[in-house]
Amino acid sequence: MKAPAFDYVQAASVSEAVAAFRACEGEARYLAGGQSLLAALNLRLSAPSLLIDLGRIDALRGIDVDDGVVRIGALTRHAEVLASEIVARHVPLLSMAAPFVAHPAIRNKGTLGGSLALADPASEFPAVALALGARMEISDAETTRLVEADDYFVDLYETAIAPGEVLTAVHFPVARSTQVFAFDELARRRGDYALIGVAINADGQRGHVDAIRIAFCAAAPTPKRVPSAEAELIGRDLTDETIARAVAALSADLAPDDDAHMAAATRMHLARVLLRRQLATLKAALVGDGVNGS
Repeated sequence: MKAPAFDYVQAASVSEAVAAFRACEGEARYLAGGQSLLAALNLRLSAPSLLIDLGRIDALRGIDVDDGVVRIGALTRHAEVLASEIVARHVPLLSMAAPFVAHPAIRNKGTLGGSLALADPASEFPAVALALGARMEISDAETTRLVEADDYFVDLYETAIAPGEVLTAVHFPVARSTQVFAFDELARRRGDYALIGVAINADGQRGHVDAIRIAFCAAAPTPKRVPSAEAELIGRDLTDETIARAVAALSADLAPDDDAHMAAATRMHLARVLLRRQLATLKAALVGDGVNGS
């Protein structure tokens, strides 16, 4: 199947892209890496009258660290995130998740901003952004605003980006020396979308959890934090007992639906297994001085 006919504009700047979007009398869509959108076009799941290519906007690329924040441009490719020494040192959870994103051919074209703008609930980077408390930089070419990850993911494939706005960058806090991180997912084959995945960002020393953010992918219509499970861990030593309580508390946080790939009960069981495994991994790390991410 081939995509329906559409007009095409290659924007040279965010201002030009937004102007083209506003001038369109039909439906307009922004194109970044195209790894999801082009497939949707060819399957005729999406039929915009105008496609606005952002690929030539150099201002949307790059990885920089300044004043305790790593800013990653929205057009930065998955492969660049994976290869970045800045990301590996200062945002280790993002580096942990990057190898799980699809396959090398897709990582060479797909972009961080494209993944977060689409907000597929089974994708890795949205869950990582939520676990890290990232902030999304969104522009309408006149003003720029920062949206906390907790407020950014609204519903299935729906985010806080308003029509015409462009996700220009993502801001990640620089990891502290007391923080430890974990990421893992279960999939039928390496590179497939996750059947369930978890990203964990914990802060503490000598086995004690001072703060923790746990985000699941493929467990809900959006990446999903689990506040009941987090509450069982915050302010306590990470022991087998507290891990068991956190795992049990997942039933208050997650309520997956049956779908074509897996029964809800099976997905819930795998979420518990994954959380137990990764908390056990962090338990050993917290006994020492944590994972130095700075």
